[in-house]
Amino acid sequence: MSTLKIPRGLSLNRMVLLSLWILGGALSSSSVYADDGLMAPSWLGQTLKAADLAALTPIIFPSGKGLPAGQGTAEQGAVLYQSQCASCHGRKGEGGTAQELIGGQGPLSAPDADKTLLTYWPYATTLFDNIMRSMPPAAPGHLSADELYALCAYLLSENGLWDRRQPLAAKELAAIAMPNRNGFIRKYP
Repeated sequence: MSTLKIPRGLSLNRMVLLSLWILGGALSSSSVYADDGLMAPSWLGQTLKAADLAALTPIIFPSGKGLPAGQGTAEQGAVLYQSQCASCHGRKGEGGTAQELIGGQGPLSAPDADKTLLTYWPYATTLFDNIMRSMPPAAPGHLSADELYALCAYLLSENGLWDRRQPLAAKELAAIAMPNRNGFIRKYP
């Protein structure tokens, strides 16, 4: 077991302030405290390289900004859903070990409210973003843009929000008006 050692001449109040400053990210990696002989941790304040930034998943905005090129159909999505999603979300999206995705009714103010795509989600682009970042749980991020659009087309068509015969792409996904779009308080204009 290790013991915290406070450098000689560093009072507890200064130590607390220094810790808060470090945790707040106010230090850069080149900051040196000559008086105390302390140096900020090397992992603070490093510049993100372009290659590292490119490797991060895109940020998908409600407006559709950030959506990748591609398209998919509900028919393609139905096949993907059965192989990738049904084991957790149920064969017909009714829920299982994971949340219900298709259907839902009643007010959100009810204690046992159905928080499905149809009743809760304010933007269809959030569906794309959520699947892209976290599904399936064992291998998030492995679905292609076309597969993501296909899954969105399937789920949206099963909820009556998309014509299953039409291909879904970025422009169309961003234009879908979700039933609960105005059910949240906007904090910023």
